[in-house]
Amino acid sequence: QVQLVESGGGLVQAGGSLRLSCATSGLTFSSYAMGWFRQVPGKEREFVAVIRWRGGTTYYADSVKGRFTISRDNAKNTVYLQMNSLKPEDTAVYYCVAGRSVVTERDMYDYWGQGTQVTVSS
Repeated sequence: QVQLVESGGGLVQAGGSLRLSCATSGLTFSSYAMGWFRQVPGKEREFVAVIRWRGGTTYYADSVKGRFTISRDNAKNTVYLQMNSLKPEDTAVYYCVAGRSVVTERDMYDYWGQGTQVTVSS
């Protein structure tokens, strides 16, 4: 079956960096757009970033543009999210997603990971 497993979350001070990884199995990785969403308790999951199946084209939420970078390694079936200049408002559970389209709507993604907590202290 399809599995998306995130790692790399944790506690970091404001201004610091974290790199999230999402290892996948059970899907033809290079055929899927891969992305990241995040969720704060009491709020809906929001789009963070997405990368096209063969890389190259990326899209970011305005709130993270210039600070976060999404990348993928199709040989390792893994997608990454490099997060720099972190802010307390970046605190959330971050979810890895896989879908057939390069979109920002969460309902368009077929597979989701279990999430990894990122906490940014002020």
